[in-house]
Amino acid sequence: MNVKVVAKDIGLPPRKVRRIVDMVRGMRVEEALSVLQFMPSPGARAVAKVIRSAAANAENNHQTPAQALRISSIYADEGRTLKRYRPQSRGRISPILKRSSHVTVQVEEA
Repeated sequence: MNVKVVAKDIGLPPRKVRRIVDMVRGMRVEEALSVLQFMPSPGARAVAKVIRSAAANAENNHQTPAQALRISSIYADEGRTLKRYRPQSRGRISPILKRSSHVTVQVEEA
């Protein structure tokens, strides 16, 4: 039994979210949430929210206790990029790319 949850358009670049995702890959859900709780990064809060959602879905839909769940797959993909421009000298412009990411979590019974 696999439960898959996707959080789309998190307002952080995927490069920053992947550092956090790599730390919790393969952990049990409770252990991953306790690790993320003490990380100062704003991305840790977003990843924890997705993991909590996957655990809640597994509990409600498949009657699996949260203690028996393990993160089988977790990754961060690139989302939409907002393109903004900033004026520069001599009439030029330079782009500002505000990147976002999609976080996918898949939990299974350990």
